[in-house]
Amino acid sequence: MNVSVPRPYLPLSRFQQLRTRDLDQAREVVGDVFCPHRLTSLDGSRRFDTRFHAAAAGRVSLCYLDYGGRVHIAPEAQGTFYLVLIPLAGQAELGDGPLRAAYGPGAAGVPPVDRGYTIRVGAESPHLVVRIVREHLERHLRGMLGRRVAEPVRFDLGMDMAAPALRSWRRVLDLLLDEIEGGGRIPLHPLAMRDMERLLLTQLLLGQPHNYSALLHEPPRDAPPRAIRMAAELIEAHAAEELTVEDIADAVGVGVRALQAGFRRHLDSTPTRFLRETRLRRVRQELAAADPATTKVTDVAARWGFVHPGHFSVSYRRRYGEPPSATLRR
Repeated sequence: MNVSVPRPYLPLSRFQQLRTRDLDQAREVVGDVFCPHRLTSLDGSRRFDTRFHAAAAGRVSLCYLDYGGRVHIAPEAQGTFYLVLIPLAGQAELGDGPLRAAYGPGAAGVPPVDRGYTIRVGAESPHLVVRIVREHLERHLRGMLGRRVAEPVRFDLGMDMAAPALRSWRRVLDLLLDEIEGGGRIPLHPLAMRDMERLLLTQLLLGQPHNYSALLHEPPRDAPPRAIRMAAELIEAHAAEELTVEDIADAVGVGVRALQAGFRRHLDSTPTRFLRETRLRRVRQELAAADPATTKVTDVAARWGFVHPGHFSVSYRRRYGEPPSATLRR
């Protein structure tokens, strides 16, 4: 009797970019996705066996990279993107000049964006790598602070994945990974993907120490009532569009944290909750006026930014005490 042996799980296996034992080919293909770098096998060709998978979702990319044996990597300055290096097994060390950060499962490395660095990767140390467009992350930070970001974000080299805020960040990352691997709708829907990106960046900026952390953790000042009124009117007028908290804050001339504090003070809500409630109300109005013979609940929900039918149905029932299909039939 033949017994099939289950294959080990390889993240993003549907998105394989490379499988090679050729060091030059690995350096070229991986460098095209990241940046030019020197790659040295510390075991010669004996254990070098590279797997590289990569998938993009919005302005965030997830990659799986395993060199098999021990390697030393010396990238040039990345310049246009930030990285988070998450080992799934084994050990690695990140170096920035005289600074060193050793990391393994339960930790991660965050290299500098504006200068060269080194990575020493142990044998059998596959990594999940998160690549974030620099302009996007810094614009998000600017919206959170409500002020200009004059210097690059310089994260601490080592990341403690056991910290509560970073556990939350990892859960969001795992959800995005599941959506990409499973062909979910979030990466395909611009509005849903922007919300996912915003949550991913917010959790990273709040959880991983960096040169703007002190400013981020200062108590925010409330936005004035006029700004909150303008924000509420903006949400009502553009609820069906790709609208984020950053968009709203920019439009009314305040920072994200000031906007959130103002919504809590003046409306006993948050911008995100206010937007969700507005969209639910618009869905209910449209369902109540629609012909059930020609209308699908999922189509109406998607028009108002609800791309996950299960989550939408739960939210709708919790808000109105009935499933959306009942509103449509009535």
